[in-house]
Amino acid sequence: MTLFEHLAALQTEAVNPRTTEIDLASTREVVEMLHAEDRTVALAVELVLDDVAEAVDLVASAFLTGGRLIYIGAGTSGRLGVVDASEMPPTYGTQPDMVQGLMAGGPNAVFRSVEGAEDSTEAGVQALLSLSPIPLNAKDVVCGISASGRTPFVQGGLEYAHSIGCTTILLATNPKDVVRQHCQHADVYICPVVGPEPITGSTRMKSGTAQKIVLNMITSASMVRIGKTYGNVMVDLQLTNEKLKERAKRIVMTLGGVDYEGAEGLLDAANGHVKTALVMAKHSCSREQAEERLLAANGFVRAAINS
Repeated sequence: MTLFEHLAALQTEAVNPRTTEIDLASTREVVEMLHAEDRTVALAVELVLDDVAEAVDLVASAFLTGGRLIYIGAGTSGRLGVVDASEMPPTYGTQPDMVQGLMAGGPNAVFRSVEGAEDSTEAGVQALLSLSPIPLNAKDVVCGISASGRTPFVQGGLEYAHSIGCTTILLATNPKDVVRQHCQHADVYICPVVGPEPITGSTRMKSGTAQKIVLNMITSASMVRIGKTYGNVMVDLQLTNEKLKERAKRIVMTLGGVDYEGAEGLLDAANGHVKTALVMAKHSCSREQAEERLLAANGFVRAAINS
């Protein structure tokens, strides 16, 4: 089958019958059409939650054994992976290399499109070989992101990752049976079927929205699984700006049951570590004692408090 035939068979490349006259519509009608299409995305994701959960368990297990999550993609898909990875250190206090996003065309392609870069399977391999400071290894999870499921850059990367023992995930927005035909190197396929885009072939739209939802789920749920939250509050944030410093105080006030000055004092004594400050608040203990409790609880605040 030729590339033309492959693309013609993809739902994400089809013409959407509901928006064929979008160019004749009023501005209000245009945005209403776009909104109506976006509303279908959440349901498409709901239908693949079992696959998302399987991916989360694999990612969390990798994190707990020293592995990393590596996104690899091109175009909008690649940019979404880069964005998701970049948000982990300030939000959850992770090391910068724990979640990484690799983009066809390199870092500059995040800002200026390098369309031909996605056509090389070897480039996908080379992107993974460039990982630092630790080379790709079997502890890592590699998640390919591709609306079509056939992007050569992603396929090449997943095939190489699979060959060295990495867990592999493919996030695509076409039917799973179609995606499997193009890529046989994923352990988990997450394929919310979003159907034709409101603007034909513009997979930055519904496909991109579905991918963003799923990526949020994978990293957020994985962080919950490894103890980065207490209840539904993120308690491993880095206090890198004034907003985050004030947020940390509010967290310690709310969960620790202290006033503003008390929270400020606890955070100072805990060297800005929210988890430690919370355990100190609950047990009226020293920083060293709180750190010992957290260590014994593998970093889970609830367990450290209840021990």
